Amino acid sequence: MVEWLYQLQLWFAVGVGLLLVAMGLIGRRPSGFSIGAVAAVELLLLIQLAVSLGMVLAGEQAKIDTWEFFGYLLVALLIPVVGAIWALVERSKWSTVVLGAVALTIAVMLVRMWQIWSGEIVNLS
Repeated sequence: MVEWLYQLQLWFAVGVGLLLVAMGLIGRRPSGFSIGAVAAVELLLLIQLAVSLGMVLAGEQAKIDTWEFFGYLLVALLIPVVGAIWALVERSKWSTVVLGAVALTIAVMLVRMWQIWSGEIVNLS
C-alpha cells in the first residue's frame, strides 16, 4: 500500500462522505453526481487493489497480515456497489445519506488497511 495513494483515497472518501451526508440531510435525492462520487471512491479502491497486488507480486508483504489486508480490501470493494444499488432502488433523501455513510465506511476501512499494511497502530490511551 503506497502512502500517498492511501492519503488521497482517505481524504477523498471523507470529503465525499461528508458532502453526501449533508446533501441527504437537506433533502437531495440520489443523482448522477452522488452515484458518480461513490463510483470514484470505488475506482480508487480498484487502483489500490492493482497497486497492492503488484507490490505483493514484487515480494512485499503487509507488516501484520497480507491475507487480512486483502480481505479488508475485497470487502471494501463490495460496499460502494451495494450502496449504489440501494440508492438506485430506493430513491429518497435517505439513500443519499446512505451513500455518504458508504464513503465514510470506506475511509475507516482504509485506515485499518493502512494499519495492517504498515504496522502503524495508533494507541489512543
